[in-house]
Amino acid sequence: MSTLLHVGNLPISATEEMLAAKFGQFGPVVSTRISRDSAGRSLRAGFVEMSTAADAKAAVERLNLADFDGRLMAVYKALTSVLRLQ
Repeated sequence: MSTLLHVGNLPISATEEMLAAKFGQFGPVVSTRISRDSAGRSLRAGFVEMSTAADAKAAVERLNLADFDGRLMAVYKALTSVLRLQ
């Protein structure tokens, strides 16, 4: 069963592809999404869906408070009430 992670404090330069590459070091990434406002600007947060809970746990342990283009990311398991990525 896949696990959804919330990623906060992202740099404006972050893309879905960059998130997939960064989190892909810890296992298969099912999907990524960066939250954007109505004008398409990054809200500096997003979601990464990892294929397994073990991969997600490893990503949280290694990437929470890790540097991403000069910003310390906040990475944690998303609440189950958050809608799954489409």
